[in-house]
Amino acid sequence: MKVILFGAPGSGKGTQAVMIGEFFGLKRISLGDIFREEVKKSTDLGKQVKNFMDRGELVPDDLVQRVIDAYLNDERFILDGYPRNLNQAKALEETLKKKGKDLDVFIYLEIDSQTIIERLSKRRVCKGCGANYHLENMPPKKDNVCDLCGKELFQRDDDKIEVIKKRWEVFIDRSQQLLDFYEKKGKLLKVDGSGDKDKVFQRIKEKLPCQKL
Repeated sequence: MKVILFGAPGSGKGTQAVMIGEFFGLKRISLGDIFREEVKKSTDLGKQVKNFMDRGELVPDDLVQRVIDAYLNDERFILDGYPRNLNQAKALEETLKKKGKDLDVFIYLEIDSQTIIERLSKRRVCKGCGANYHLENMPPKKDNVCDLCGKELFQRDDDKIEVIKKRWEVFIDRSQQLLDFYEKKGKLLKVDGSGDKDKVFQRIKEKLPCQKL
C-alpha cells in the first residue's frame, strides 16, 4: 500500500502518519522530519530550508525533489508532507512511474484555521531530544522542561501566530489544485481531522479502501 497523507500545518498529519504506518506496516517518509534533521545538522540543504521555514514559506520544489527521489524505494510507504502543490504531485507521479509504482490513496485531513492556530501556537519542542508538547493537551510535568531528557522547551519560529497565519494562507492558496488532481484520478479520500487523535485514526481506518495485511 502506497499512501499520501495531506493536511494543513497543525492538522495532525504527523501523528496520524505514525499511527497509520504502525497499523498497516508502512514505512513513514516525513518530509518535515527530514528537513528538520538537515537544519539541525546545519547542512547546506538545511541552511537553505531554514530560511524558508522561518518565514512560514514552502520549501521550493527543486529542493524537495532532491530529497524525495532518494526515499521512494519501498513497496509500502506513507508520505507525510509531500506533495504540497500540483507541480510536486506531477513530479511524484513521474518518479513513481520510473520506479514501477502507483499511488493507492491520497488522504486529506480537513480542519479549520482556528483549530490550526490553537494547536500550533501552544506547541513546544524539546531542545535536546526533539519531543513535542502542547501547553493544554499534553503539557510537560514541569513547566518548560522536557519529561524525557530534562532539557529546555522552546517555541519554533514557524509556530508563532503571525507565521501560522501566513502558512495557512499559503496552504489554502495552493491546495485546491492538488485536491482536484487526485480527485480526478479517483485517489482522494477526505477525512474529518477535528477531535482527538484516536477518533481521527478511527475515521481513517473506516474509510481506507484496503485492509490490514
